[in-house]
Amino acid sequence: METPPPDEPLTDGVVALRPWKSGDEKALARAIDGDPEITLWLELIPQPYGEAEGHAWITAATKMWNERSASPFALLAEGEVVGGCGINWFDREHGVGDIGYWARRDVRGRGYVTRAVRLAAQWAFACGCERLQLRADTENTDSLRVAERAGFTYEGVQRAVRYNPRLGRRMNFAVFSLLPGELR
Repeated sequence: METPPPDEPLTDGVVALRPWKSGDEKALARAIDGDPEITLWLELIPQPYGEAEGHAWITAATKMWNERSASPFALLAEGEVVGGCGINWFDREHGVGDIGYWARRDVRGRGYVTRAVRLAAQWAFACGCERLQLRADTENTDSLRVAERAGFTYEGVQRAVRYNPRLGRRMNFAVFSLLPGELR
């Protein structure tokens, strides 16, 4: 399965996805630094989060594209970077990926993330993906709603899958999947 970066941004006319690039550092810092939701649910994202952390992420994202281990996209809406959506390819040989996402606090609830997930899924299936998995903490209701709105099928719960020091507990992940032909 080949997953090169798209030549042009993926778009549905409302949102666009493109690989992260130099110059996105300020937008990343503005979106992530101190956000209580991102801090709570995405415990691997450092806090505080400044332009240096943004630069490190862009460097890592570029490396992931080059190694074909992941496909991290910047989410653009309203003419600016407002979030991220990406796929980690944990079984590229058999076309299986794990999709994740986040959005800046002031644009949540506008449907941008659901649109981004659909765009990324459409692109992944066009590249030969055979299964997209989506996992979110069972208490993260906003992420669970994105999975449902994007058309993913609920499969069950992975119990105590990872410890989140910010929550002070092990996380239970609700697992969803989407297969080619199921995208609506």
